[in-house]
Amino acid sequence: QVQLVESGGGWVQPGGSLSLSCAASGFTFSSYTMSWYRQAPGKEREFVATISSSGDMTRYADSVKGRFTISRVNAKNTVNLQMNSLKPEDTAVYYCKAIRITDYWGQGTQVTVSS
Repeated sequence: QVQLVESGGGWVQPGGSLSLSCAASGFTFSSYTMSWYRQAPGKEREFVATISSSGDMTRYADSVKGRFTISRVNAKNTVNLQMNSLKPEDTAVYYCKAIRITDYWGQGTQVTVSS
């Protein structure tokens, strides 16, 4: 059974940091590109960051470039998203996604940035 379980969300003040994790099981994690997406209230889900299966290539949305870092540990079947200098507009539900022939989504974790 395929599972992607996000964790690490919560509330943080503007300028703060959060670290999200996504634990994968039920598929060959090291063969999949992994991505983070987010969806704010009333908006469509949008791309945040992606990392290649080996971890040697990453790409970011312009809105998070320089503030967020995606990484993965294939030995632990996890992908992480370090988020620094958070802004209120980063408030959203954050989802991890496994991408190959068949794509898989996690259930999401809420991130709220407010004072």
